[in-house]
Order: sequence, then structure tokens, then C-alpha cells
Amino acid sequence: MKYISLLFVLFARSLFAQVPDKDDSKTLEEIKKIVRYLAADKLEGRRTGTAGEKLAYEFITDKFKSAGLTTVGLNRSFIQEFEVKDGREIKQETVLYVHGKPAKINVDYFPLAFSGNITALKFSDESQSGLTYYDLHDVLEINKTNPHFDLKENIYTAAKKAETDRGTLFVIYNSSNIKDDFRFDAKDKSERLKIPVIFITDKSTFTGGGILTIDIAEKIKYGHNVVGYIDNNAASTIILGAHYDHLGYGEDHNSLYSGSTPMIHNGADDNASGVSALILLGKWLKNSVLKKYNYAFVAFSGEELGLYGSKYFTEHSPIDFKTVNYMLNMDMVGRLNDSTHAITIGGYGTSPTWGALIKKDDDYFKLKLDSSGTGPSDHTSFYKKEIPVLFFFTGAHSDYHKPTDDADKINFAGELAIIKYIWKLLIATDQTGKLSFTKTRDATIGRSSFRVTLGIMPDYSFDGNGVRVDGVSENRPAQKAGIKTGDVIYQLGEHPFNDVETYMQTLNKFNKGDATKVKLKRGTEEMEMEIVF
Repeated sequence: MKYISLLFVLFARSLFAQVPDKDDSKTLEEIKKIVRYLAADKLEGRRTGTAGEKLAYEFITDKFKSAGLTTVGLNRSFIQEFEVKDGREIKQETVLYVHGKPAKINVDYFPLAFSGNITALKFSDESQSGLTYYDLHDVLEINKTNPHFDLKENIYTAAKKAETDRGTLFVIYNSSNIKDDFRFDAKDKSERLKIPVIFITDKSTFTGGGILTIDIAEKIKYGHNVVGYIDNNAASTIILGAHYDHLGYGEDHNSLYSGSTPMIHNGADDNASGVSALILLGKWLKNSVLKKYNYAFVAFSGEELGLYGSKYFTEHSPIDFKTVNYMLNMDMVGRLNDSTHAITIGGYGTSPTWGALIKKDDDYFKLKLDSSGTGPSDHTSFYKKEIPVLFFFTGAHSDYHKPTDDADKINFAGELAIIKYIWKLLIATDQTGKLSFTKTRDATIGRSSFRVTLGIMPDYSFDGNGVRVDGVSENRPAQKAGIKTGDVIYQLGEHPFNDVETYMQTLNKFNKGDATKVKLKRGTEEMEMEIVF
């Protein structure tokens, strides 16, 4: 250990002068240009699958080329395309005729996302067998002061009961002036019902019957990773990564903005800052004498949707993962506090080598070392493949996932200091052998406030109903109850959920020590288990 540390010091002193930073002002200007372009309104928040994402990946590709990086596999392209299921959509074939005239969709009516599809269903009035009307007035009035009431959950339960009772059509309406934001939710992952379910704005115009066709389908879009490479003809490769996608206008319900007017989420810190670091390190490494390893640089998309890009890369990598030494991830490195110089480094426990190279009492930075190899960013995908990782993060702030995360709030000098720190680590590992991997506990750095936990790692890219378990922590409630990797959990107590977001909301309904039942699917088998938080 002492020998490695000494090498780090001596080798860093001899090579750090190679960093093109004799004039920091030029380097800072380069970082600023990258961040300002990626965080400009022109890119409209870089949401995966949009024109803004395309502008971003074309820009990053040009930067990789200018740095002298090459392609690796991928049919000699820098771009790795992957599929993202983007919720559900109402197809044009969906139409409702009342009294022989077409009703206006999203004005007079709309189908719910969990509705069954139907072709030319004829109905008369509420005396028709199988037709169920559900007035929201009473249920909204009764629960108007109930903080735990979930309207969608209530409607889904009632509709499922109607389906069980051999219904043919479930019609929802609101006979009062009580306002609600009920609408077609494209992101709803609830299991589809067999019967059609629609909401109508005025029951009186619906009475008398009509003809209904519903066609709801899965919506597909495509994300794009950008992959650059330095081939040093080495036996092993180091991967550096940063996601470049962000929230667009908040269409995916992952924004913390509370306003009603759609706003562009520019994501300067999250994560134009990390991408600028990635590009700069690619340039430095290309011009350095560090030749012991090959280097891959991956700008991921789909991170904000659930680590889609990094998960796809780890499962379809143009690089043999048996040859990968370690992975460095930079996500939100642009808000260094000038007073504390505090930075979190996650993944510290994923290899014993990190403990030898990273000094806890750094001369400049106040380091918060987190041993876990998991967290809400792309290094998690690599850790799951048993690759040592490090995750660099300057901390959460009040602009996180809001339209106010703009370039004028970036601490560019602080970011450059972090890039230089990472550069020193790259120099140090040039003198080490291939790092050994150590399994760590699961954690979420800086972004969790739950009273209880099941102790599972959710599969964020799962697009079915419920939450698929991607990992189970030891000695936590899930493991004690018998939950296994691959299980799909969909209900806790009386509360069903259909995705990670609603699962997290459900967790907050429980307190430590509470006992309840968890419902799950293991393959095709339905199971129920007792669990204690």
C-alpha cells in the first residue's frame, strides 16, 4: 500500500506537468463553451429521443473527433442507438361516436392508459348489461382532506372490480364542479385491463348510447450513447463516462419544478458539467504518455429515464468486459462550494486499490467517501457487472431537476480542480495492475429521504407493471422475507404500484417497525409474503 502511494506521488509530480493547463484561462474557456452549448435553450433540455438530444450527441461526436478519439466497433460509428419504451399513446383509430357524431378526444372524453382496446363497441345507456358508470363526486368529496387518497389507485381498483364482474365498459365522470387534473397518463405502467375504460366530461351528452373504438399502444423512441476510444494496443481498458441527457420540459414527470408553465430544464450541472469533464479528459489522455491502458469515453443518454444508456452499453458493449479495469463516472461536478471544497466520491469500496490512492485528508478537497458501488447514476450499471467504479459528485442543490439549473451557476474553476484531481488518479492507476473488485452495500448518494426501505435495487429500465428487483441487500426486509433478484413486486399492504416512482411514494406510507404483506410475481407465479420494515 505504501509503495503504491509513493508511486502515486512521484509519478504524479513527473506527469502532471503534461496537463495543458499552463494557461488555465484557456482551459476554463473551453469548459465554459461546452457547458454553455449543452445547457443552451436551443437544445431544449436534451431529453432522450428528441431533436435536442440529437444536437447534443452530434456536438459531443465532433468534440471526440477533434480530440483524436476513434470509434470502437459499432460499425465504425461513434453512436450506439438503443430503444426506450416511452409509455403509451392513443392511436388515431381511437374514436367515440355519440348520437352519430364524433366526440372530441381530450375534450369530451379520453381513454385511460390502462384501458383495454376495443373495436366498434356498441352501447346503449346505463341500463345496458355490463356498462358501469362511476361518478367521482362522492369519492372526491369524502377524501378531500385525506392526504393518503390516491385517485388513480381508487379508479383502477373500481375498474378492475367491474372487469371481474364481467363488465363490458367502464365510464368515469364528475358530476360536480370539483376540479382535478385527471387525464390520459402516457407514463402509467398499470397492467392493462380487458375492458375499455373512458372518462367523459359530461354524462348528459353521453346518454343514449354510441359506438366506441379504443387503440392504445406502446410508444417507442430511441436514445443514443456516444462512444469514443483511445487504442493503445493494451490488454485492458479504462472507461470514463458521463450522461448528457436531461429532462426536456419535464414531460417524464421527473422534474421538481412546481410551476404550471412548461419550462426548459437546461441541466448545466446535471450533467453538462460531467460531459465537459469527459471531453477534456479525452483530449488530455490522447496527448499524454499514459499508454498502459486503452481508454473508452462514453456519453450516456437515457440516464434520467432510469440508466437506460449505461445499462444498454454494459449489455451490448463493443469492449470485452473481461478486459475492463475500472469505470469513472462524472455526474454533477459543476457546483463545488468555494468555502468547503466538498466533493463526494462514491464507489470507494469497490476495490481495495482506491483506499491506497485516495487520501481522506486531501490538501484541497474535503472528501466525503462513500463505499457503495450503487447510486442514482450510470456507474451502477458497471458495478452490477462487477467492475470497480468511482462516482464524482459535488452535491445536490436547490436547482436540481428544475429549470434554474443554468450555466451561469457553474463553478468552472472548481470543476477544473476536480478534473485535475481525476487526472491524477488516472496517472496513479497507470502504475498499478488490473484492479480487483469488491462487492459493497447498496446506497443512494444524497437523494433519498425514505422512512423505510425494502432493501432492493430496482431495475429502473423495467417497463412492465410493478418494480423488478435487480438486487437484494443482505439483512434487509426484502431478503428476510424471501424476495429474490428477478421478482416483480407490485403491492405493499393495500397499496398497489406500477413503477419505481409510485413504489417510492408507497414506501412513505409506512414507518419503521410496520408489518405488512408484499405481493409479487416470480416468473408466472403470483406470491404473497410477510414483511417487516
